[in-house]
Amino acid sequence: MKQYVIDELRPGEYEKIRSFLDDTVGPSAMENIYFVPVPLELLSDTQRRHTDCRPHCFAVELDETRISCELLVRAPQKIRCDCITYATAGQREWLMTYMDSLLERLGIIT
Repeated sequence: MKQYVIDELRPGEYEKIRSFLDDTVGPSAMENIYFVPVPLELLSDTQRRHTDCRPHCFAVELDETRISCELLVRAPQKIRCDCITYATAGQREWLMTYMDSLLERLGIIT
């Protein structure tokens, strides 16, 4: 699996990040797994056509020492579909910028 990983989180940073993700993307239904929606304007043509698969999301796993972001765009309510694919260059860039901005906003230096 391709991932964007931020590791070596310090004590207390996990709680800051968890609280931020709970407030912005909603509490985790699966422990420590969050689904960050991909903006509609960044969806591929196939993803745009698959309105019944929305929201298309990145899975983000948060633990005490790291954040792992899958570079797979998922449809959380489906396991297999043509619209579930690895992120495009634009989607990858958006996710990395989103995560880097989240850390900056929370005052977390990596």
